Amino acid sequence: MKIYVVNTNRTNSYDDDSDMIGHQKCAAYYDPWKYKIDDIKANDLVFLYRNGVGIIARGIATGIVEISDYNGDKDEEHYMNLNNFEYLRKPLPASLIKTITGIDHVFSQTMFSINYDQGINVWRHITRNCL
Repeated sequence: MKIYVVNTNRTNSYDDDSDMIGHQKCAAYYDPWKYKIDDIKANDLVFLYRNGVGIIARGIATGIVEISDYNGDKDEEHYMNLNNFEYLRKPLPASLIKTITGIDHVFSQTMFSINYDQGINVWRHITRNCL
């Protein structure tokens, strides 16, 4: 199992952020970023990160990559639905994620993975403090 942080793309489009939350999914758009979603496997843990806010939601990957048109461009969105989706009552800010993991992550990128033990610590912190 791997653990991923997926950026909701709010900086570029409020609609993308709302779409991911509303449809309980993670997504990426256009080459080469859209292919990052293809790396996520069934039962991987996924955190949705909103720039300037922090982790705002989490879920468990289905492992099924869906492809759809995006802004009129054919097949430019890759997305995956998330099971057990939870929207956080209290977002987990970048500063606290860095404290929990001990790593200065770059949150503005489309997607990155977190080491298993560190990711589980983030998951537990969210369970105890943010739901």
